[in-house]
Amino acid sequence: MHTSETELMLKGYGLTTAELYYRMPDYRNVLNSFVWQDYDLAPDYPQLFGFIEFWQAKIEGPLHSVRFTHRKLIAPGEWRNVVGEFRLH
Repeated sequence: MHTSETELMLKGYGLTTAELYYRMPDYRNVLNSFVWQDYDLAPDYPQLFGFIEFWQAKIEGPLHSVRFTHRKLIAPGEWRNVVGEFRLH
């Protein structure tokens, strides 16, 4: 079942962006970068580490380094459920 982005954010997920630097298989002196982005849970980052494990198992270019940042887009104090309506006139 697919979970919407809003549902993920309300469950505590934040947007994680990672920049992976890797070496070309045939040209070891060349570094390339790949940008990956997904919703993930801090501080364990299961999605990010799962992607890194996938990379190491399936992609030929060995990783040089990984830089990432994580940002919660909706914090618990910023959202509240409003059940009511006020009408003027």
